[in-house]
Amino acid sequence: MTTAERDLVESLRFELAAVDPPRRCCRIAEIAGLAGAFQPRRRMVTRVILRLRGRAALHAGGSTDPSIVGARAGAAARAIERTVKLSDVLPGGTEPDFEWRTAAEHCRVAYLRGRFLAHGSLSLAAGRTHLEFVLPLVEAMALSQQFGQTGLEASWRLRRGRGVVTWKSGETVGTFLRVVGAGSALLTLESRLVSRSVRGELNRFINAESANLQRAVAAAARQLDAIATLAADGRLAEQPYVVQLVADARREVPEATLAELAEKLQLHRSAVQRALERVERLALHPDDGVGKDDGVGKRAGRARI
Repeated sequence: MTTAERDLVESLRFELAAVDPPRRCCRIAEIAGLAGAFQPRRRMVTRVILRLRGRAALHAGGSTDPSIVGARAGAAARAIERTVKLSDVLPGGTEPDFEWRTAAEHCRVAYLRGRFLAHGSLSLAAGRTHLEFVLPLVEAMALSQQFGQTGLEASWRLRRGRGVVTWKSGETVGTFLRVVGAGSALLTLESRLVSRSVRGELNRFINAESANLQRAVAAAARQLDAIATLAADGRLAEQPYVVQLVADARREVPEATLAELAEKLQLHRSAVQRALERVERLALHPDDGVGKDDGVGKRAGRARI
């Protein structure tokens, strides 16, 4: 990813880390989701857990003295750096359990936010959006099922002994981040995705138009060469009137499309196409239908009426 993309992902992560759940049950659910954080994220996860615990203590009437909270934060941060487990900063020295099946919707959202902060990875490299969660296999399977129950279907696979839950749809990733509380950073991300999508559609349109133009130019060049060949050996004068009429129009306006030639001559497009195909065929195969009317003149004549 570019520096700007990395900065955007970090802004998104810190924005989610700053979300303050209004309910005590949601704080507990988010702490449960934060369990088992990646090594590089333990310091940030520690700060989130301490803030959530501080809010829970305030709700329960516990101590909120700044010096005490600060001392606890420093000790907890050092503990997090020494061990993978978050149990050093969790109440009672144990990681909280979370019962997804019976949890309220707001608690599920808080839990999933914790899962992303602790185990989620967002990539915007190479014009693609890729979000994945790396967890123990059993937890990855459970998380995939949980996402399915929220309408955000996710695939999972085994990678180097770990379970990986993956999304590659920018729309699904945006929906998830919006649900778990992302705000201004998500708007920036969505703006980038929309701009990228528009550029992609524009490039596809330009490429298609360019290819059509190249084919039209190549066809016109072939037709002009064929007309010149037939005119040089006198065979063009032997062709039906409509063939000669179309050949003259092609020489007069080499860049015109079949539709434009048809409009100019007041013929059906199919009649113009058949006439030019006849010219090319006769130029390639001199003995093929010389002087014979294959119906071009008659059909085109009816088209003019």
